[in-house]
Amino acid sequence: MALFGSKSPPPGGPALPGRRVLALGAALGETAQAALAGAEIVAGTVEQLDGLGLADCDLVLIDADAWDAAALAAAVKSLSAAKAPPPVLMVGASLPAGLVRNLLRLDHADILEAPFSDEQLSAAMLALLAAVAAPAAGPASDSRCWAVTGAVGGSGATTIAIEIAHALAAADKGRVCLVDLNVADGAASAYLGATPALRLSEFGPAAERIDASMLQAFATPVSDRLDLLAHPRDAAAFDTASREAVLRVLEIACESYDWVILDVPRHRRPWTLEALAGADEVLVISELTVPALLAARALSDEIEDALGTGLKPRIVLNRLASRMFGPAPSMAEAERALQRKAVAGVSSDWEAAAASVNLGGPIAQHRPKSKIVKDIEALVEKLVSEAARRDATRAA
Repeated sequence: MALFGSKSPPPGGPALPGRRVLALGAALGETAQAALAGAEIVAGTVEQLDGLGLADCDLVLIDADAWDAAALAAAVKSLSAAKAPPPVLMVGASLPAGLVRNLLRLDHADILEAPFSDEQLSAAMLALLAAVAAPAAGPASDSRCWAVTGAVGGSGATTIAIEIAHALAAADKGRVCLVDLNVADGAASAYLGATPALRLSEFGPAAERIDASMLQAFATPVSDRLDLLAHPRDAAAFDTASREAVLRVLEIACESYDWVILDVPRHRRPWTLEALAGADEVLVISELTVPALLAARALSDEIEDALGTGLKPRIVLNRLASRMFGPAPSMAEAERALQRKAVAGVSSDWEAAAASVNLGGPIAQHRPKSKIVKDIEALVEKLVSEAARRDATRAA
């Protein structure tokens, strides 16, 4: 596995759906919603801190100015005696020393002095959540990364990336992460019926802050062995997400998962070549139309020449027609136009693909007998077997 080389942020913090935040202070509800978009914010009282645990909420946000200092100090002290208390972020303009001392008894706690911005509150909350979010497994010792990109728009690259990731997870090949690098308008999360949670623009140039725990906080679980890293729709994201942040995410993902599948936009970005250079396989997806085949050949040549590493992109022909005669070229004719062999063909099954997108989830989940599913499984097995043979040859 090769290594990846590693403006003011928009309002609103990272979307972390499913996070439960207990907000103590009437003024905090709206503020927390703005800073932690998508989280479940519940208003509470200091009495609820007694015996509170991680099973009850993921984080406690306290407005120190809204409560009697002595009562709040006692409540925080009782919380520190709990077996597994949630992290606590305390905000306020007046923070008595006794209250702060009790807060510091907790394993995970922080203080934010008022006034503060939504971005500052978001960063403080995210850091606390990341501190207690441990990855489900240790770093993968020998991860593999496959990059998928379309030769033309609408070639089906995102669908194939999703199905590849699902096939690897379903075959119990290890932990799999699907990374949608279409950070401005990626469709992987919509196809899967998942909520995107990765907001790279929040980091600006401070990419070194991204670690395995923080990446896990950004990951959206799709199944037991498959996670999604996707950016909320943001037209400015390609400008605000730094090259360093993108490459740092890919580096940490490859350290944390056994398989990383990249859905790469076809238009080149400052990080595109480094992302592709860090991949073990680059799959270029093409339809069986003459313009798409010519684009696939040109794109494959461009990638190979630009990388200069000997990595040869592999072309996958998508939406193969089952009929023997018709206007679409056959696979053999397509390969003549490409002037190279295709690594695989994926059958056309519009009904299965449309049903999957509309219902949310992989085609394999909703139409497991679809020809698409069988073709993707064959492609995955072929690539896995080839990789195993290469490893055996190098080890010999």
